[in-house]
Amino acid sequence: MSESPNVRPFAELGLGDLEQVGGKNASLGEMVSNLASLGVNVPDGFATTADAFRRFIGDTGLAEEISHALKDLDTDDTQQLARVGRSLRESVANRPFPEDLEADIRAAYETLLHGRKGVSFAVRSSATAEDLPDASFAGQQETFLNITGIDGVLQAIREVFASLYNDRAIAYRVHHDFDHDSVALSAGVQQMVRSDIGASGVMFTMDTESGFDDAVFVTSSYGLGEAVVQGAVNPDEFYVYKPALRAGRPAILKRGVGSKATKMVYTADPSVGRSTAFVDTDPAERGLLSLTDADVEELARHALTIEEHYGRPMDIEWGKDGLDGQLYILQARPETVMSRAGVQQRFRMTDQGTVIIEGRAIGQKIGAGAVRVMTSIDQMHDFRPGEVLVADMTDPDWEPIMKRAAAIITNRGGRTCHAAIIARELGIPAVVGTGDATGELADGREVTVSCAEGDTGLVYDGRLAFTVEETELASMPDIPTKIMMNVGTPEQAFAFAQLPHAGVGLARLEFIINRQIGIHPKALLGHATLDEPLRSQIAETIKAYPSPRDYFVQRVAEGVAMLAAAFAPEPVIVRMSDFKSNEYANLVGGELYEPDEENPMIGYRGASRYLSEDFADCFAMEAEALKFVRDHMGLTNVKIMIPFVRTLAEADGVISLLAQHGLVRGENDLEVIMMCEVPSNAILAEQFLERFDGFSIGSNDMTQLTLGLDRDSALVAGSFDERDPAVLFMLDRAIQACRDADKYVGICGQGPSDHPDLAEWLLAQGIASMSLNPDTVVDTWLALARAGGR
Repeated sequence: MSESPNVRPFAELGLGDLEQVGGKNASLGEMVSNLASLGVNVPDGFATTADAFRRFIGDTGLAEEISHALKDLDTDDTQQLARVGRSLRESVANRPFPEDLEADIRAAYETLLHGRKGVSFAVRSSATAEDLPDASFAGQQETFLNITGIDGVLQAIREVFASLYNDRAIAYRVHHDFDHDSVALSAGVQQMVRSDIGASGVMFTMDTESGFDDAVFVTSSYGLGEAVVQGAVNPDEFYVYKPALRAGRPAILKRGVGSKATKMVYTADPSVGRSTAFVDTDPAERGLLSLTDADVEELARHALTIEEHYGRPMDIEWGKDGLDGQLYILQARPETVMSRAGVQQRFRMTDQGTVIIEGRAIGQKIGAGAVRVMTSIDQMHDFRPGEVLVADMTDPDWEPIMKRAAAIITNRGGRTCHAAIIARELGIPAVVGTGDATGELADGREVTVSCAEGDTGLVYDGRLAFTVEETELASMPDIPTKIMMNVGTPEQAFAFAQLPHAGVGLARLEFIINRQIGIHPKALLGHATLDEPLRSQIAETIKAYPSPRDYFVQRVAEGVAMLAAAFAPEPVIVRMSDFKSNEYANLVGGELYEPDEENPMIGYRGASRYLSEDFADCFAMEAEALKFVRDHMGLTNVKIMIPFVRTLAEADGVISLLAQHGLVRGENDLEVIMMCEVPSNAILAEQFLERFDGFSIGSNDMTQLTLGLDRDSALVAGSFDERDPAVLFMLDRAIQACRDADKYVGICGQGPSDHPDLAEWLLAQGIASMSLNPDTVVDTWLALARAGGR
């Protein structure tokens, strides 16, 4: 097709054509021209030019009508904005094209069709100021899917042009000081990928919440991608570790099964406005993952190729064709939120109230206000600044009020839905995918919306107190010890890794098992023999995984890998599971397998459990998960820690058991650390250190056992103090033994987090590292710096 001033094929476009075809179409042309040879599949198409749009507006008399209508328009008057916008869109959509423009579109369409039958097209908008690094117009204009025939394409292009005058687009230009006449539209006509019978979604080349840039974040659901973008569906989520991917190793850090209750598919009548529809997803498919591991890693490789080409973090839409099974890239634009992140703010709840509803946390902030439930955009004029917006889902029409909200709550949507993207861009906390927030919450009810407590967003009853702290992390002073963190929640790993740190001194495997699995390991291993309804309950939970055993091993590996990747190359010391029998009994099916102990705190736990015949197959699964992370994914910064080793015989037994499972101390840089938490560990420190690579002091249990008190008993709680002279004697004994043997010694108990004076004492004794709760890292670090200056 010869080039015309009205229409340009993708293959002849690149980033240098942004002023003529907008960011979206210029980016598509850039990829078609430069990345196809690298394996990135982009469906072909063509774009109308900005010059064509301006001639259409000017030559048909629309320009004067538009200018008059928008002059002195008060965009905060939502009713007036809606009235004016509707009138302008009708005028544009019903105006015939100039003859030369229509002729060029018809010619380009015939070239693209190339005589094929049954082909449908997506007609997308691309604003000439869209997708710039400092402006995000994405989603403001319309997209039309499954358009067939030239008449349908022509009408869809007119509708795309008309969408430049959507209410949200008009308001955005006013609020960001863009002159209406300076923004033009290009329409991209692109062959459809049959993801209506496949899958689709969005991926980012960085974590959208924390800014962690060594992972690709992929979302996926069945059907057309608009369902994910709009937030109509809670998609599957995956994280892929870039260094492992580049090394050709298994690279998936996390697999999350979304509910995927609905999907967007083609309709029988592909005319504009009726070409797609939402239908319920087959219940049997909802609990499965919509992509294979191979698909996820292939998508991530495409994302890396695109990111490397553009030289910046990217936001990418993709589709999997259900006919040919191929993966296609549909759009790519610069990521515009986390790449602008500055000083770190830390929000913290100071009151703990009643949780009303939960969902997916977007951002890490907290907001509070009165609820405003909105079931229709027609209610926009009722919304008051500072209220908490509650809706089934949002779309770009809601943006004029979203920016005034204290927080946003939706029934549907995942981390890449419209509500999530806009909340992130505006810096507003949002809890999405709650299920039934519109039913649970009523207008006027005071709530506090917290996204500062991990992956789960919590909506509390009432207006509760919270604090906000700002930290200049680049200016942290030097101190003569290493500050590590106690982290057991993989979903918070990327965020915590943004704090100053020297790695993770304690990653509790039981936390990962509790949150990632929730089922007793023996109930998984004996699943086929369980009685109903327990067998069916577990079967539903694990259905996305090949077997019950695979569910445990893969989920544990995912949790450990998330932590290891977030903090690499610094060490991540993973403590093997240290559930007590009463805690194991609380897992699904646990009451079938656990003994009833009078004092579980000093009972069947730690090394003695690992060495018991009854627990052998459970320990084997833990070991397999850790071996996979270290030896297959290449995350050799993972070190292993053994808790509650009472005797030298137990020490020898556990080291031998690890070796039987392929975790040989010294091989592949494996270090095995021992929790020093039983008085015998300090008394015989030199002999225990012959068997391990160092100690991590557990001050909680050491205090309990040295002072002979049950730390779970309120009756003697007043005597529990890690600073007691007897406890300090044990700690000093362990520290000096490690120093004399030139082996690692750290502390991972609660004491240094709670007592700054204990942290100073440990510093004076020559402790190599202190592993603290994340919320105390900065304060303790600064306190130690001040102490060192005295």
